[in-house]
Amino acid sequence: MRPGTWTYAEEFIPEPELIERARVRGDELGAVPVGTGTGAALRMLAAANHARSVVEIGTGAGVSGLWLLSGMPADGILTTIDISSEHQHAAKQAFAEAGYPPQRTRTIVGSALSVLPRLTDGGYDLVLVDGEKTEYPAYVEQALRLLRPGGVLAIDNMLWHDQVADPAARDDVTRILRDLGKQLRDDDSLDTTLLPVGDGLLVAVKR
Repeated sequence: MRPGTWTYAEEFIPEPELIERARVRGDELGAVPVGTGTGAALRMLAAANHARSVVEIGTGAGVSGLWLLSGMPADGILTTIDISSEHQHAAKQAFAEAGYPPQRTRTIVGSALSVLPRLTDGGYDLVLVDGEKTEYPAYVEQALRLLRPGGVLAIDNMLWHDQVADPAARDDVTRILRDLGKQLRDDDSLDTTLLPVGDGLLVAVKR
């Protein structure tokens, strides 16, 4: 894809001011937020799936959470997990500024691999994976358990700074993400695609 075309697509949906403010806080905290193109795709997935129960692995400063909430029904609940209490505080601030009542979000501070096993099998419509890259395979294993049939798995950074598409790139993170993508692509229980938005958004629907 030509750089100009990619930029046009990334900026096709303007970023709302509230989300832009959360993005600035995320950058200040070192919590790299999803790009605008990825955020808009997440909103669309939540809306298309009428996602009332969503799990997010990696809260950051609340940028992706705001995009997801904006696509969810008014009674939808976002459960978002992050190991950093500072990140969660920033996200709560962003959700409050956007006017979402506290009961719409469940923010959990802790290791995702400790929290996820306590969540209900088949109880969720959408799971977003955007945490520690080396733990992605373990996150995905839990996510597939949590999703109902027809539920959507979304995984950010699956092109990993153009490294995944480069066969010469063999560092550990690139290899893990490349192998995971191929594994999900070849899984007959999923309908999978890889969207070239942001840093790569892999989307899979559980059959």
